[in-house]
Amino acid sequence: MAKPELNAVVRQRVEVAPGLIILRVAPEGWDLPDFKPGQFAVLGLPPEAPRSPEADPDDDVPPKPGVMIRRSYSIASSSKAREYLELYITLVRSGSLTPRLFALGDGDRLWLGPKITGFFTRDAVPADTHLVLVATGTGLAPYMSMLRTMLPVPGGRRIAVLLGARHSWDLGYQSELRTLERRCPGLAYLPVISRPAEEPLPWGGPAGYVQDLWRDGAVARAWGFAPTPATSAVFLCGNPAMIDDMVGLLAAQGFREHSRSAPGQVFVERYW
Repeated sequence: MAKPELNAVVRQRVEVAPGLIILRVAPEGWDLPDFKPGQFAVLGLPPEAPRSPEADPDDDVPPKPGVMIRRSYSIASSSKAREYLELYITLVRSGSLTPRLFALGDGDRLWLGPKITGFFTRDAVPADTHLVLVATGTGLAPYMSMLRTMLPVPGGRRIAVLLGARHSWDLGYQSELRTLERRCPGLAYLPVISRPAEEPLPWGGPAGYVQDLWRDGAVARAWGFAPTPATSAVFLCGNPAMIDDMVGLLAAQGFREHSRSAPGQVFVERYW
């Protein structure tokens, strides 16, 4: 089987923090397909591509000849943008693909899957429903696509972004989210970190986990009313332990996890 051709180029590589990058990837000689906010793209590199020096040694079993190393990544860019796809990626030091992606620079080539897919979208959410978008780390990416595509929202619709990370420097897209919060009255950005004692400067925000924000009523304070299953949908993306905890907390308040056969108010992306 012939090896897939490297059919895309890195337009821009932005280092957000150690072990966190934004890659803007553009197709070469073909057009990006339409996609919906919340969907994911597939990136790939050959096994002979260099690894970042920050990564662990490559102890993987060598892939078969001609086999591209591929992984799926949620898209952070707006579905209205056609120049490139933006991906928000964390370094898995022992991984196969992310150490190779972290070795890429502007102008380097890689493989981009021609199809974009995924069901972590707002398709099943009524247009007037309030949204709670809960993430840890790079689980923020699909929400950035949603916000960049839909804001500003009309009327009294409310959106809350609950983002958890270990440190303040791991809270991606901070400046953009703060700006969106100022410009869009219906949006509340609620970050939390779990290791405030390791901050070089005192952390003035909440400490703990996104689950603590939910338990503490942070969304209700930001909105002026509490989200309920009748009025709100909750999206969860990131650490599996966070997702499990949140699903349990939400179930105790009458929220149901959504499926095609049994519609609900909780939408989950389990990508780990």
